Amino acid sequence: MIVKQFLKWVAALFLIAFSHFAYAQNAATEAEMKAAFDEAKKVMQAGPAEIKLIDQAVLKVPAGQFFVPMPAAGRIMRAMGNSSIESLIGAIFPEQGDWMIVAEYEKSGYIKDDDAKDWNADDLLKSLREGTEEGNKERVQRGIPEMQLVGWAEKPNYDAATHRLVWSAITKDKQANNDNQGVNYNTYALGREGYISLNLVTALNDLPQQKAIAKDLLGHLEFTDGKRYSDFNVSTDKVAEYGLAALIGGVAAKKLGLFALIFAFLAKFAKLALVAVVGLGALVAKLFGHKKA
Repeated sequence: MIVKQFLKWVAALFLIAFSHFAYAQNAATEAEMKAAFDEAKKVMQAGPAEIKLIDQAVLKVPAGQFFVPMPAAGRIMRAMGNSSIESLIGAIFPEQGDWMIVAEYEKSGYIKDDDAKDWNADDLLKSLREGTEEGNKERVQRGIPEMQLVGWAEKPNYDAATHRLVWSAITKDKQANNDNQGVNYNTYALGREGYISLNLVTALNDLPQQKAIAKDLLGHLEFTDGKRYSDFNVSTDKVAEYGLAALIGGVAAKKLGLFALIFAFLAKFAKLALVAVVGLGALVAKLFGHKKA
């Protein structure tokens, strides 16, 4: 019975994706989507759980959420219409809700945070807008709508004591009206060899309630011994080619299109009873309930 429900849900999911993404209209895409969510069903981990993030850190996922590791998370992203993300390490979904969190690890090297004290939010926003416009060239080539950066939902804030960075930008389809604005709520934890990002993708109207979820997860992410920011060895360790501001400007701008595309996907599915969040929500609650029983 569980398998039949899952296949029925996947079929519904594909039909909507079929109408929303004109560039994905073929049998191969249908097969990929079914395979992606079938794999996720097998490997997803329900909270409360301590999730090992490769060899870098441990993330404590609370009850009511579940973690999909790689490579299953990568297959879900591709099924949504995104290209491969080399830095992707997993995705987090709620059992009930219309958001998702994309977890990535970038082995950039040790990122110096000296520039944080000299930040100017207006200059950072200008840099982010320029990067977004540059990224629109690739989106057009891929058949993805151009996106527009509306402004800050939350200005960049860096905690030098914990080496945590948070910022949030409002985005929209360049040709759409302002009623369908999305937001990516970016949280970063700096480590000795790079950084981990937990980026919440949701609707702008839901951000006031849901950003606490992202901040809570960030607070429950701990680098392992030897991988912490404070473990940096100036004599032996690699230093990143860019500073902290790049995680808001140039580096971040390249990924805004990815999150905008995810938001479009979520916005489409959130209205369906069968798919509480990119589908897996309501179904996962049943699946985990079945396993526990």
